Amino acid sequence: MGLRYLVSYGRHPVDMVEQSQPSLRTSWIGSYLDSKDLMLFVEVEQGVEGVNEDMCREIVQKFEPSAEGRERGYLSIDGFTHYLLSSECHIFDPQHKRVCQDMTQPLSHYYINSSHNASLLEDHFWGSSDISSYIRALRMGCRSLEVIVWDGPDNEPVVYVGSSVASQLAFSKVLDIINQYAFESSEYPLILCLVTHCCIHQQRVIAQHMKKILGDKLYVDLPNKEEIYLPSPEQLRGKILIKGKRLCRELSDLVSLCKSVQFRDFDISKKEQKYWEICSFNEVDANRFANEFPEDFVCYNKRFLSRIYPTPMRIDASNINPQDFWKCGCQIVAMNYQTPGLMMDLNLGWFRQNGNCGYVLRPAIMREEVSYFSANARDSLPGVSAQLLHIKVISGQNLPKPRGSAAKGDVVEPYIYAEIHGIPADCAEQRTKTVSQNGDNPVFDESFEFQINLPELAALRFVVLDDDYIGDEFIGQYTIPFDLKIISLHNLIWLKSVC
Repeated sequence: MGLRYLVSYGRHPVDMVEQSQPSLRTSWIGSYLDSKDLMLFVEVEQGVEGVNEDMCREIVQKFEPSAEGRERGYLSIDGFTHYLLSSECHIFDPQHKRVCQDMTQPLSHYYINSSHNASLLEDHFWGSSDISSYIRALRMGCRSLEVIVWDGPDNEPVVYVGSSVASQLAFSKVLDIINQYAFESSEYPLILCLVTHCCIHQQRVIAQHMKKILGDKLYVDLPNKEEIYLPSPEQLRGKILIKGKRLCRELSDLVSLCKSVQFRDFDISKKEQKYWEICSFNEVDANRFANEFPEDFVCYNKRFLSRIYPTPMRIDASNINPQDFWKCGCQIVAMNYQTPGLMMDLNLGWFRQNGNCGYVLRPAIMREEVSYFSANARDSLPGVSAQLLHIKVISGQNLPKPRGSAAKGDVVEPYIYAEIHGIPADCAEQRTKTVSQNGDNPVFDESFEFQINLPELAALRFVVLDDDYIGDEFIGQYTIPFDLKIISLHNLIWLKSVC
């Protein structure tokens, strides 16, 4: 890979190299890049704007292994390879490592990173509740946490899920952790989805703990009835919103912008629902609405928040596909953070695009009052320019053995899937050939092409598998939103083996 581009961009005669030291000549294999050649490569091939020779000289000083090369300002094949494999050539645009989207729009205009059954370490049947699960979710950018509270001994409410009663947590301790970590990874509002199974007396205890522990972080201002939209994430920075039903007076007073109400139908909601009211849908009902009333569901979500949660039948804590509901504009799709796999890959990859702050602005076609969009679109969309994505999978480097695999010894036979996830019109996948017995530096050299009809809602996922007749094993994956500036000729992908 490095040699081909050195030959292409390094226009230096061999006799110049022969005048160098033998060790340098050997390292450069007869060709090298100076700062001008490197600048041409970075501008033309990598698509980087504003490149100058000083920047390229810094690259040489940083990545050229030989002292002679650094002194002369030349990049050898080894240095060029080090550069291509560095974080500077990573596929993820560094501008998106910080908040880079408009955060002044109504809360309903954003996708919100959400956790379901946040206290569980494993599934509903065997899993135990653990305080560390809340810390992990918050550090991963979660901005909507579910807390299920029950009556506890000594008049102290407790938190647990399903059969995890043996590992119940004191509600006050859970609040302590939330108070400590709520804004460690993101300064934007945290929605606390409170599910209470408590008597009136312990409901009052819940309210007392929340006011005492969370204090000024609690958002308790009464909704402005003259408004028609929720406040923005920017307006709610550093605040914790309580989502819940009207229960005892003390607890109800803490529910302001996320009052839980029962959904009846889209016409009634359009006429009667207040902007500060939120409906929760189990995945079965949400799927039915997405399939039977896709346009109505999208319009509903322009003004109101909707929370989608997995059916209780998922006792293994498997995850729903968030894209099935993002395409309808549903903001809060609750995920089981303790369960890795494709669905969590999509969720975590998606929310990385805005500084991992837990909020991602929805596509414009889903936010504009006067716009038509069907969640089940299977063709190009009016008013949206489709894009053609060209991918060339060149090679891999140092691919690990599948975790826990010992059947084939040290042999890895990798192949790669390139997947597009988005609206139905965009979902597609293609795979490379299998490279036999080579995990160190497999060469694929294959090209793929995809048409993307709604770029703002598409995600690109690479999956590396180990080819085996018994069953192909997972080596690693990487998921990135398509709409980022990622398309340059040489991009490095660091595989993630787990969530």
